[in-house]
Amino acid sequence: MSRVGKNPIDLPAGVEVKVEKARVTVKGPKGELSREVHPDIGVKVEDNTLTVSRPNDSTFFRSVHGLYRSLLANMVQGVTSVFEKNLDIVGVGYKADVANNRLTMQLGYSHPIVFVPPEGVELKTESPTTISISGIDKEIVGQVAAKIRSFRPPEPYKGKGIKYRDEQIRRKAGKTAA
Repeated sequence: MSRVGKNPIDLPAGVEVKVEKARVTVKGPKGELSREVHPDIGVKVEDNTLTVSRPNDSTFFRSVHGLYRSLLANMVQGVTSVFEKNLDIVGVGYKADVANNRLTMQLGYSHPIVFVPPEGVELKTESPTTISISGIDKEIVGQVAAKIRSFRPPEPYKGKGIKYRDEQIRRKAGKTAA
């Protein structure tokens, strides 16, 4: 049995879960999320807990059992609280600004980079060198953070670029004169 998959998911007050064939819908105070699951994976709601079961012990079902449990747990957590990722911009002249739900970044290129986030994701800049990404869907928040970071990933010599707040950049020694 999967150690992750066998754990039940506790449903907080105010969260509703509907299971219709292969679609699971979670509704809570922050919003509503929906996801397709494999038709043979069993999802049951009993006594404010959500349990995920698999039909047999084949390799495929053992591998997706814990995956679907984690995805559903993230949905339940997302509709009760908000997922957040923080990015830091390092470099002279590098900055970001949010206006009209558009992120405009100056990253050392000859032109500004404009990024429009997908529906359900909110961008904020506390200062010109920090970006905060928040939303109820953990997967989309992570994808948006990775996309923004890909515009100028941190380089190993000076550490310039966009990095996650808790990311450690491995620095390399530069050239040394003989």
